[in-house]
Formats: sequence, C-alpha cells, structure tokens
Amino acid sequence: MLTFVRGKNGDDTELISNLDPMRETKKIEIENLRLAYGGKEVIHGISFDVRANEIFGIIGPAQSGKTSLLRCINRTIEFTAGAKVQGMIKVDGQDVSRMKNVYELRRQVGMVAPLPVGLPLSIYDNVAFAPRAAGMRNKHHLDALVEKCLRQAALWDEVTDRLDSLGTRLSGGQQQRLTIARALSHQPEILCLDEFSIAIDPVTTMRIEDVLKELRKEMTIILVTNLVQQARRLADRTMFLWNGEIIELDSNEVMFSDNPRNRKTYEYVNGIFG
Repeated sequence: MLTFVRGKNGDDTELISNLDPMRETKKIEIENLRLAYGGKEVIHGISFDVRANEIFGIIGPAQSGKTSLLRCINRTIEFTAGAKVQGMIKVDGQDVSRMKNVYELRRQVGMVAPLPVGLPLSIYDNVAFAPRAAGMRNKHHLDALVEKCLRQAALWDEVTDRLDSLGTRLSGGQQQRLTIARALSHQPEILCLDEFSIAIDPVTTMRIEDVLKELRKEMTIILVTNLVQQARRLADRTMFLWNGEIIELDSNEVMFSDNPRNRKTYEYVNGIFG
C-alpha cells in the first residue's frame, strides 16, 4: 500500500509505503466511557479503539471493570438493574446506543463466558439454536454451519459420531469449545472472550488458543484474561485496566518489555502486585 503525504512546499512529494492496514480500520471506537452501578462508578471515562482483525488483550486485577466493559459493547449490561452507561461506543462507526435492533448487535458481537454454559440440548442443537432462532430452516445449510462452527472450535473430530448426545455430558474443556462453537454460529464479526480458560486444563487451553489465532483472519477478537502470559502469547495489542482506568495500552512488544511506559504495568505483568 502506498500513501502520499503533503511535503513542506505543499506538494505530494513524500512517500510512505507498507503501512499496516490494521492502523486504518477501527472496528470498535470507545470515547469517554463511564459505567456506574447505582451511585458507584466502576469505569471512569476511558477511550480507546480496537482494530479490525486483531486480537486485543485486556488484563488487570479482579474488579477492574474488564467484564463490565465487554458487556457495555454488546449492551448486555442492560440486563443489570441500576447500570448507567455514559460516553460513546461505536461498532463499524455506528453508535451502539442508537441501534434499534439490539439482537442484531449481539449477533455481531459474540460473547464467551468464563464458565461453559451448555444448553440442555444435543451437541447439534446447541450450535443450531441461534441460527434457527434467526430463521434458518434449511437442513443442508444448518448441517454445514454446525460442522463449520464445530471445526472452528476444534471439536468436530471429537463429536462427529455423537452429535445427538447431550452437550452437557461433554467434558469441561469440550463444553467450553462447544460454547465457542455456539458463539460462532451467530457468524459474529467480533468475538469477546471473558476468561475462557478459567475452568479448563492447559492442553485444552492451548488448543483453543490455536483456534483463536486462525479465527483472527475472519474476525476481531477481544480477549479478557487474568493470565498475563496468555495475553502475551495471543494479543497484538494489550490494555492494562486497573480500577476502571486505562493504565497503559500498547503493542505487546512494549507492554511486556522491561521498559513499558508505566511502572505499574511492569509491576503487574511481572507479578509484583495484582
């Protein structure tokens, strides 16, 4: 990609090449976001953006506002009585607070919770549930979508001969991958993962991490994690959120170096506090 910029004499004489296209595409833009539960403010006027097709890591101690932030993006925060959101959140340039069809927003922004919550349905029906609710009835199309999502979640080979079995009978790691497959069945453009590996073994965690590296080719991923090394392995950029404020946001090369811009970042990622 080539971009001309204005030279000192007013001519387009300077040339910049090989610009990173991710820097030009903002998938999510957040400006002066504040969140309060009742009279207690828990997110204090934060602003940042998430780029298209990046894995954006969010780290920070418990009660820093990480989960609440995700819930603001897809407006599931509205299920919490007394929650008050101020500021602006845009997805693809559109203010989410003005979107009349909130269900469309939640299809666009998929969410995976810390603990797997399987529907009391078959493996197949767990994945097919949302597409059916959205009006998909063609069996051939459903079959293809269920297989695609299970493959994307690295689960297909393990369940292909028992799709009629209850999803709740799978192991914990398999149920978490089923949860990911169910989130993918919405065909989201953004996938938010909130501590997805908190209840699964390291081997399964690494398998899902490999899945996420592949999925970033198709979508934007926001990864909330208490595992600093997980953010270091996966994210393109990482944000350190503490007590509802952004302490630092930068490339992983800076965030996890010996010289991040803020001393608190160094102390947190190295386990000195947190």
